Amino acid sequence: MTSQTALAAAILAERRRSGQPGDRLPPHLQPQDADAALALQMLVAQQLGEGVAAWKCGLPVDGQPVLAPIHAATVHRGSPCLAWARGGQVRVEPELAFVLGRDLPARAAPYQPTEVDAAVGATHLALELIDSRYTDPAQASFIENLADGLLNQGLYLGPQVDMEQARNASELAISIHAGKQEARLLQGRHPAVAPRAPLYWLAEFLRSRGQGLLAGQAVITGSYAGSFDLPLVQDIAIQYGELGRLQLSFEAR
Repeated sequence: MTSQTALAAAILAERRRSGQPGDRLPPHLQPQDADAALALQMLVAQQLGEGVAAWKCGLPVDGQPVLAPIHAATVHRGSPCLAWARGGQVRVEPELAFVLGRDLPARAAPYQPTEVDAAVGATHLALELIDSRYTDPAQASFIENLADGLLNQGLYLGPQVDMEQARNASELAISIHAGKQEARLLQGRHPAVAPRAPLYWLAEFLRSRGQGLLAGQAVITGSYAGSFDLPLVQDIAIQYGELGRLQLSFEAR
């Protein structure tokens, strides 16, 4: 670990603690490739003193890995859910969370999809909580955003749903009811089509790096309907097609 990496991690960790974003890292502190970005991710987690309770992942984009750890203190189950809000709104993405019932440890042999399937103990409706440690993440490179956790600020785990129905849910109608606002209906489609495909990729990617997944960790694999804002201090209900309904309210951290 270089002093530059430690300083970059300290900056990003403090922004996570305070909820105050800032400019892009100075050029000499910016990671130059995916390996450096992933190392910075984990160093931020260490500086926060938190374990990894969940992961976000997607299939690789232009050959670049898509994954980020979700810190234990930012995984929520009850209501109200505490989140950093911008302009009285919390940005979210509707997803499915696959919760492991057994470890998928580092090993020499590749993981087969059937082995990963056998390790999944439950599937939950979920919301990824979105935020960035950069004031304007659109101006940052993919590698910079990767280092910062790909806009993740946490995860809300909703009710458990039927696992077999969920694993085949390539499309879901997402119906959003927030307070007295008019209901919104979004025609949701999983970006990988097969909701577990990124989970298979993640298990194998981590294994190839001498890492593993742990029982109890949740893995989200992509939004069905992009991202959208939800208000604070209002009753919210989101229907995920025929899978089930998630209900919560938000309070500002």
